[in-house]
Amino acid sequence: MSVIRPATPADVPVILQMIHELAIYEKEPDAVRNTPEMLAEVLFGEHPRVFAHMAENDAGEVRGFALWFLNYSTWEGVHGIYLEDLYVTPEARGEGHGKALLQHLAATAVERGYARVEWSVLDWNEPSINFYRKLGASPMEEWSTFRLTGDALAAFGARSGAGARG
Repeated sequence: MSVIRPATPADVPVILQMIHELAIYEKEPDAVRNTPEMLAEVLFGEHPRVFAHMAENDAGEVRGFALWFLNYSTWEGVHGIYLEDLYVTPEARGEGHGKALLQHLAATAVERGYARVEWSVLDWNEPSINFYRKLGASPMEEWSTFRLTGDALAAFGARSGAGARG
């Protein structure tokens, strides 16, 4: 059985540990630059815009987390939830924690009148893809994710001339 609860500031170290574990699983072990201070600020600062929920077993041990934020559908005219990370520790997979976290987010979306819960998954991650399909989620087959980052982001943004206008 899984108990889902909102994250607290005391969860920051375990969330960050699981973020590192997820990066290793996703074959990007050196990609995480997040710090406890940065994570605490976005989750629990004066104006949090990122949210997290924890999955615990019956003994109260953390077994996973979901980190999410709001997006907006111009077509629907309402918010949605974008799930940035869903992670369950390897020893707890198959115990229902991932499903419980996703159900909690779905219930939150329904309760608040949001149009959707969406996320990205790596093409090679067949176990997760199969899990999501069993829940009734479907891939956005005709869509590709694009990202500006690093030097390309800095160079492109520097050309805008609008940076100081806010």
